[in-house]
Amino acid sequence: MRYLLRMPAFAALTLTLTPLALANDDPNPADLPAPVKAITDQGLTIHSEFEAPAGLTGYGASHSRGEVAVYLLPGGEHAIIGTLVDAEGNNLSEPALDTHVRATQFAEIWQDLEASHWIADGSPDAGRIIYTFTDPNCPYCRQFWHEARPWVEAGQVQLRHIMIGVLASDSPAKAAALLGAEDPAAALHAHSGDGDEIEAGPQSREVEEQVYANNQLFDSLGFMATPTTLYRDGDRVDRVEGVPSPERLEEVMGGPAP
Repeated sequence: MRYLLRMPAFAALTLTLTPLALANDDPNPADLPAPVKAITDQGLTIHSEFEAPAGLTGYGASHSRGEVAVYLLPGGEHAIIGTLVDAEGNNLSEPALDTHVRATQFAEIWQDLEASHWIADGSPDAGRIIYTFTDPNCPYCRQFWHEARPWVEAGQVQLRHIMIGVLASDSPAKAAALLGAEDPAAALHAHSGDGDEIEAGPQSREVEEQVYANNQLFDSLGFMATPTTLYRDGDRVDRVEGVPSPERLEEVMGGPAP
């Protein structure tokens, strides 16, 4: 079988990418072949090594703009960043990246979401958990809250609102007021559902730091729009920015409205 390498359009950008931190189980850059190590010096993170067709050694890598496959050529003196395809045009790199890079990244992202500071909206016994970054001053967050009601009220979905403050100067204080409320779920319901504007009042340092940590998570994931909603799609973690279209809303919620 014949194989071809397709070079990605962003390959030339690897010189200017922001380096990402290596996980504990990632390969030690010092142990990598020279051309692969040179790529890590230019901003790529190598996550794992795998056997590739045609005598190539593959490496699953990532950078601030996504994931790429790196292929070490026989002899170990040269490496290529690109997509490996067979004679029928099948992409052989994507399955490798799913297995060797994205699976770990998806698990880590979901763990970070679970560990963030959120307000539960819906039954704790719901079969589907969805995380959404919510700013108290975001009208689209309120719209999404309303559009999610059929699934939430039917007990099928629990929305977990990760409260952030990014849109206005009083957003952090309002987010802290919701997180620090005596009944955060009821306060969020009144704010998002009934239209009762939350008042920004003084909160404990602990609650203020929770909002700050949520903001940092939002920034670290590269998000810019609110709401940004994350959900599981099989083994993947997918996201939608803004209010989903009706078709995408069903995908996010796991099926048609009950």
